Amino acid sequence: MARVSRARARKRRHMRVRRKVSGTAARPRLNVFRSLKHVNVQVIDDQAGHTIVSASTLEADLRDVLADKLKVDQAKEIGKVVAERAKAAGIEQVVFDRGGYRYHGRVKAVADGSREGGLVF
Repeated sequence: MARVSRARARKRRHMRVRRKVSGTAARPRLNVFRSLKHVNVQVIDDQAGHTIVSASTLEADLRDVLADKLKVDQAKEIGKVVAERAKAAGIEQVVFDRGGYRYHGRVKAVADGSREGGLVF
């Protein structure tokens, strides 16, 4: 029996979630991608097929804010930043896409941070 890699299993879970979760112009999808070091968050309109706003721990202007913080705290800060940018773009409500990851740790921190920032989901 062949083993399924962790990345392939996550991709399969993500596709299972994406069958039900889709973003519209009125209520776009808040997508989370986490790597071992970084977190990327995008607000996506799936009908138009483009990203409205995004935030990442890789951004140069956020490096001084995120320096010397734990990864969970960085993720929460990224959630707040993406919520602020979404509010500036006129987005109040989103649908949360955990990206095939467990709703735990950094993924939960992004969700909590974006809720604190004013997004509703």
